[in-house]
This record gives sequence, C-alpha cells and structure tokens, in this order.
Amino acid sequence: TITAQATAPGRGGVGIVRVSGPKAKAIAEALVPSALTPRLATYTPFVDANNSLIDQGIALFFKGPNSFTGEDVLELQGHGGQVVMDMLIDAVLATGHARLANPGEFSEQAFLNDKLDLAQAEAIADLIDASSKQAAKSALRSLQGEFSTQIQTLSDQIVHLRMYVEAAIDFPEEEIDFLSDGKVSGDLSAIMQSLTKVREQAKQGTLLREGMQVVIAGRPNAGKSSLLNALAGRDSAIVTDIAGTTRDVLKEHIHIDGMPVHIIDTAGLRESPD
Repeated sequence: TITAQATAPGRGGVGIVRVSGPKAKAIAEALVPSALTPRLATYTPFVDANNSLIDQGIALFFKGPNSFTGEDVLELQGHGGQVVMDMLIDAVLATGHARLANPGEFSEQAFLNDKLDLAQAEAIADLIDASSKQAAKSALRSLQGEFSTQIQTLSDQIVHLRMYVEAAIDFPEEEIDFLSDGKVSGDLSAIMQSLTKVREQAKQGTLLREGMQVVIAGRPNAGKSSLLNALAGRDSAIVTDIAGTTRDVLKEHIHIDGMPVHIIDTAGLRESPD
C-alpha cells in the first residue's frame, strides 16, 4: 500500500492525499471516524492515532478494481496548506500499513493492473507537462486510448496477414494461393501505409511535446537580436549599432499557433583575426 500527496506542493485551497493498496480500507477506518460508502463523497474530520483532529474535509473510497489503480483507493481532500498535507501523510504512515509512493507509482500500479497501457501511462506525464493547448489535446487523445487503438489495429492486421502467409506455405496443395493472387501484397501495402500515418502522428506529437528549435544565424548587425525581441514580444537581447553585441547564445520560448518554439539567437558570423 502506497501513499502520496496528489496535488502540487505548496499552498492552495484544496489538497489531496491519495492511498492505494489492499490496506487502504484499514487506513480509512483509522483516520476517518465516519463510515465510508464506496464512490460516495463524505464530509468528515480526519484524525490521527491519538484521535486528535488533523483537519476536516472530503473522504472518498474506491473499491478495487473500480479505481484508477485497480486497487482499493482512499482520497483525503483537505485544506491545501503544506503543513496539513504533511500531517495527513504522517498519520497515514503512522498506521504502519503504507509507505511513501515513488514518483509515478500510482500510474505504474494502474499499468500493472491493466487499467492503462504503456502509451496511456506515458500520456499522463505528457498531459501534465504540456506547454500548449495542442500538446494537451494530443496527450489527452493518447490517454483516452486513440493511439493505443491504432497500434492494436495494426498488430491485429499483421497477425491476420501472417495467417494467410503461413496457410499458403503449409498447405500448398490447396486451390487458393494467397501469395500469388495479390491479396497478401495488397494487405501488406495497406498496413505499411497505415504505419506511415501512425509514425507521422507520433512525430507530430513529439514536436507538440518537446517543441521545435529555430536558430537565428547570420552576419553581424543583420537584425538577429531585433528579430528575437520581436518574436518574444519583449527586449530579451541587447540591440545596438555596434557589431558583436551578442556574444552568448540567447534562448526564448514562444508558441506559434500552438506549437512550442525554442528560438536561439547566436553571435554574428564573421572572420576573426585570431
């Protein structure tokens, strides 16, 4: 059984502590005086082992396998102060039934319990790290299984095609020859076209996630730094009439039509006497 803070560290209106594992129900009984009905939000106090009040808020219990991880899951939604969150986690650990979760371990448990496939598990991190609306939408489509469905369809088509090839090899005396009538080559061509489309979509997803690097290079005083400032919308680079003002590499991160772009301004290209 594992536990961790599910909301970002720091101050906030609401903070959530999540527990997942076979001992989640026992931890709920220890920290929550009220009886919890699965999948029903209950407003209740949270107490420690000495029955001292820690906080009050919403408690939710999900009975496995009907949960994100596929295990029994307890969520304690209290006030978002970091001290309160630490006290709740300490109370959970004090029961002796749980340990601190490793980074990404809740998603790992969901993957191990067949609640998510690998592409969907990776999409969670992509959705959290998304720096644009398009990147978030792309990650959400993968999280909902769109990319996994395409991969599974390709896999099924390849297995089906292999059956035809093996049948033609193992039973050459049959009247129907799948290899010579063009069916196998036609199906293989269609699979290769579908695979090309999937690869292009994957490349596009990578660009939306990681962004595109654009280097501004040219002769001194050609307006490279002015272009960088114009694209960034602020005075990021010093602009003067003196050649060689830009000595170091300058980077700015912007979005163009939802595409993250990393613009790199460089020193002017010129012949040097040394």
